[in-house]
Amino acid sequence: MGHRLSLAFLPWYMHLNRRLAAQPRQKMVFLTTKMMQRTAVFVTFGGWITSLVTTFLPFWKTMNSDLNEVENWFSGLWLTCLYTEEVGIQCKAYDSLMGLPMDLQISRVLTLISDGVGAMALCVAFPALEGVKMCVSQPSTKRNLLISAGVLTLVSGVTTLIPISIVAYTTVVEFWDEGFPDVMPRWEYGEAMFSGWFGGLGLVIGGILFFVAVCMGDYEQKLTSPQMTPRTKHYLKTEVL
Repeated sequence: MGHRLSLAFLPWYMHLNRRLAAQPRQKMVFLTTKMMQRTAVFVTFGGWITSLVTTFLPFWKTMNSDLNEVENWFSGLWLTCLYTEEVGIQCKAYDSLMGLPMDLQISRVLTLISDGVGAMALCVAFPALEGVKMCVSQPSTKRNLLISAGVLTLVSGVTTLIPISIVAYTTVVEFWDEGFPDVMPRWEYGEAMFSGWFGGLGLVIGGILFFVAVCMGDYEQKLTSPQMTPRTKHYLKTEVL
């Protein structure tokens, strides 16, 4: 009885195997162009927010005197703050723009440019994303927008890293200046400088990811586009005759 049942199901089993073998095997793709585009936007947005917050934080440089340990001074691009245990933190804007050191003037301009260019990059990248119903019938326009977003993001990252590096360099030079007395307090790195480096690096990585997404889209389009069939040997023989 069991032998007869196995013989009855054998044709059905063989037919099922043929159908499964005829179906094309689908490869599991873990990283698609759509995912890469959204990763680039996410990294760019995080770097831009960090850079924007760093621009207005007064903690670029910090100073603590050994003679008066209850006072802590903080300096940023726009404010100078004093923290005491009795009063708390008190901030004051700089009196004159022309009286600022050259490194702070350059850093102000570059950080504002960085924030503006970073916001522009996000606005340009949004309509270029796959799934956004904008410029759907114009894939070349989406591709050009992604390239523009990558360029703007890289510019934003560079204009963030440059002022941070300038202020860091001048802080190191002034800290090791032998002309100042040893008792005199000196400026040191603040927390905002490290957040600025992190934000600028995030913007640079986001710009690179935009270009990676463009390359992935070109590769996928190349695979899905119809290719020219090569001429057969019979056609070549006929052409020679």
